[in-house]
Amino acid sequence: MARVALPYSALVANSNLADPTGVATVAGAGNGLQVPDISPNRRQAFPERTLLRVANASGGSGTISILASNNPPNVAGGQGNLTVTVANSTTQWIGPFESNRFLQSDGSMILETSVVMTVTAFNAPRNT
Repeated sequence: MARVALPYSALVANSNLADPTGVATVAGAGNGLQVPDISPNRRQAFPERTLLRVANASGGSGTISILASNNPPNVAGGQGNLTVTVANSTTQWIGPFESNRFLQSDGSMILETSVVMTVTAFNAPRNT
């Protein structure tokens, strides 16, 4: 199965945001979610302004991995994936992230999980 797009929910400076529902993942390598390129001018996601809310209600503990960059100039990609354990019936907040380590060559970020989880990507405002 292919990766599913995970759109950003924009946090709004000096305002509010209704609680978004998130996107359910498909477990396993090659599945999961992809935070797409959202900046046509810069051709990339915004890892430094990205926060992930990861909720696990699968019945058991699981992991979420933010895959390291596959883009050759990004030397920090050699540090490997970031893998976080999420216990059953809990929520973890993960991020922000380093572009040089996690931004893929197509400008996206890729997430994979070991069990079905619900993930929401938040884009923090640049200036508040």
